[in-house]
Amino acid sequence: MDSLIAASARALAAGDPLGALRLVALREDPSALALRGIAMAQLGDFVRARDLLRRAARRFGTQEAVARARCVVADAEVALAMRDLRGTTRALQSAAALLASHADLPNAMLARLIVARRLLLLGKLDAAAQALHEASAPGAPARLAAVHALIATEIALRTLRIADARYALAQARSAASTARVPALSAEIERMGDALMRPAARRLQRGAQHALNLDEAAALLHSGALVIDACRRGVGIGNVWRPLATRPVLFTLALQLARAWPGDVDRETLIADAFRLRCPDDTHRVRLRVEIGRLRTLLKGIAVIDATARGFALRPTEAGDVAVLLPPIDGERASLLALLADGTAWSTSALAVALGVSQRTVQRALGDLQAQGRVRAVGLARARRWMAPPLTEFTTILLLPAGWAFG
Repeated sequence: MDSLIAASARALAAGDPLGALRLVALREDPSALALRGIAMAQLGDFVRARDLLRRAARRFGTQEAVARARCVVADAEVALAMRDLRGTTRALQSAAALLASHADLPNAMLARLIVARRLLLLGKLDAAAQALHEASAPGAPARLAAVHALIATEIALRTLRIADARYALAQARSAASTARVPALSAEIERMGDALMRPAARRLQRGAQHALNLDEAAALLHSGALVIDACRRGVGIGNVWRPLATRPVLFTLALQLARAWPGDVDRETLIADAFRLRCPDDTHRVRLRVEIGRLRTLLKGIAVIDATARGFALRPTEAGDVAVLLPPIDGERASLLALLADGTAWSTSALAVALGVSQRTVQRALGDLQAQGRVRAVGLARARRWMAPPLTEFTTILLLPAGWAFG
């Protein structure tokens, strides 16, 4: 490695992409191409960055497998910043193993951290936690230690382990102060703000109260029967019954909880659950079937009593019933939560993250665009979607989470 390449690499590590480019901007050798690609990524030109990194990977010879693996890792990091979630992480994991076998532990750790962040973005929290554990390395550079602690913070927040999140965030701040990378410090401060902002609303006996993450976690473990409209499920204490894939049952549970301790008439339940305004006897039969399914699912934590005009929810243990509502209304809350990170998303990436079809995402974005809540940049396949940051509250509880609560 010549002196210009070494100096450019040091500038990039310190977060000075312009200084790095001044040293290698006119060079076409593979090492310079790779450094130029990383610099362009730091400047936000992700398309140009990926092109340079792929050119560098092709130009490295067969005897330079480590250098090619580093290019694969850098390209994967840029792809994550672009929200390109297509494909698998097999090539990245292979690169991590190769780098580790050649004692390039910092880059191997970076590769595994990228895997963890990708899984976290997709809501696969258990897999992300496992990947983060595998990424741990003693004596890691401060920048990577800060990223590791930041990922641990977000996993803890999204599983509502607030004390663990605060501890991990303190570690991230300490490592970031040593690394002195402004963008990393700013990301850590944004994560710290999420602990203080409203994260949900509590509806109980007709009154609403804003809750931060600490208060939401306390409610979910308070012993009250909680119908969680953020995570789409019903829980009490450490018992959790997910309903995210059963919208009719969740709607019924939500309406019964809203009316607690009273009941809800059959016509209202039919209208809300089945979206009908003129029910007939067949819909009343269907309502009884769905109520039976909901009784089975809630067995052990709540019962549903039939009344003269409809149905009423009752916890099996003496206690309150509370509804945890998202901080924003509407069926598009999770979509807005993803877009609120300020990154430009493609419809395919949003579909992968939310676990729905791309056409469903396109329809939802069209509705939100008509309301002025999102905007599109680019045309055709290059079109990306953005939304203004939601600075008044945190969207942690609205992000995808493929985990079993409690």
